[in-house]
Amino acid sequence: MSVGNINVEELWKKYTEEKTLEIKNELVLRYTPRVKAIVLRMMPTYQGYCNYDDMLSCGILGLMDAIEKFDVSRDVKFEHYATMRIKGEVIDNIRKQDWAPSSLRRKIKEIGNAYSELESKLFREPTDGEVAQHLDMDEEELHKTLGKAQMFNIIHFEEMIQDEFSTEISIQDPGESLETQIEKKEVVEILGSLIDKLPEKEKLVITLYYYEEMTLKEIAGVLGVSESRTSQIHSKAVMKLRTKMQFAYNR
Repeated sequence: MSVGNINVEELWKKYTEEKTLEIKNELVLRYTPRVKAIVLRMMPTYQGYCNYDDMLSCGILGLMDAIEKFDVSRDVKFEHYATMRIKGEVIDNIRKQDWAPSSLRRKIKEIGNAYSELESKLFREPTDGEVAQHLDMDEEELHKTLGKAQMFNIIHFEEMIQDEFSTEISIQDPGESLETQIEKKEVVEILGSLIDKLPEKEKLVITLYYYEEMTLKEIAGVLGVSESRTSQIHSKAVMKLRTKMQFAYNR
């Protein structure tokens, strides 16, 4: 019987037993529509940095890697694992382009540190005006930098989210040590704790964007604000999380 005529469950069973290229290619064909759906959802955020064809190619590579590494004996749906690997491959490709200039990276770090320092000093969340004053810049310049920093922050935060999903579904590389697994679990716990401590609006944006997979435009509708304002809230939240994660991890 041709592999094209059997259902996906039987296909996985055959692939586990035989590991042939023919069966792997058939699995790739079966899940390609899922790759296209994921890429289309990512496009509004990343289209300025990667075109559809490149993202689709990366997504297919992620799918192929997921098929090779997936362990059917685990109590995990392949679709969840594949989604993680598909998105991870696309994001990794964009990150490697290293498009953020050093001046922007420096400003992002300074702003992130300022939020953290003022929060410790004031024992509360600092306002944008207070952060701008602390950095000797006007509030408009702060907001413009937060807007420019959005993609830089998204890419790096996506990597942390990918690690969280990887640990959550308990799929590690075969050679991964117990020490590495424990380290990942600690990072996940720290990240979850920091997200919980965000101001409600920032926490909501992070939750809707990364866990509910809503677009910034859709989130703007929920919040009743403009998409650009939602982008600023998102960028500020991610910037603070990255700064606090770095501090916690290097403590």
